[in-house]
Amino acid sequence: MTKPEIIQRLLDPGIIAIIRADSSDQLRHAAEALLAGGVTAMEVTMTTPNALAVISDVAAKFGDRVLMGVGSVLDAETARLALLAGAEFVVTPVTRTEVIRLCNRYGKPIASGAFTPTECLHAYESGADFVKLFPADQAGPGYIKNILAPLPMLQIIPTGGVTPETAGAFLKAGSVALGAGSALVSREILAARDWKKLTQRAEEFVEAVRAVRR
Repeated sequence: MTKPEIIQRLLDPGIIAIIRADSSDQLRHAAEALLAGGVTAMEVTMTTPNALAVISDVAAKFGDRVLMGVGSVLDAETARLALLAGAEFVVTPVTRTEVIRLCNRYGKPIASGAFTPTECLHAYESGADFVKLFPADQAGPGYIKNILAPLPMLQIIPTGGVTPETAGAFLKAGSVALGAGSALVSREILAARDWKKLTQRAEEFVEAVRAVRR
């Protein structure tokens, strides 16, 4: 996929599932359940055991039906290995200019972690496609609205505190997409292997976004 195609997939339906699994087997089943619920963009954190092998396996199994990305990336070499393994986008918890440059070199989108207005602008000026506002639950939708007032060029994806109930407020504040972690893919769901519940949860997130955008 081209970079514009990947970006479009991130923005529609606009939910990026953040998966912190304990095993590759959990993650493969989780990906299938999320896909059934309408969530197609998934971020596998580097804290997942054998994360690179998991990314490769899921990408091979689902092909273009799933947009597989990598999260919790702190250095350029990890980003490069993840992209070679099949990741289509990269997410960092903090702004790392070397990671941004690497992703731009490979033609893949990057959501760079930031929190303060200065950090957000630094990520943007360094070439990040998106600003991952983290932890968003410490600030709330009003904070995003305030940042965008003087910095309307930012493409903000809040992560932390995003639920079906808060999704509307985050989007109305100007967010372009939402990162959903434990509120979507909880450890309890993974431990119980309750894939039906995960599909239902994914549907709730997708519907919450569509309700606002309608």
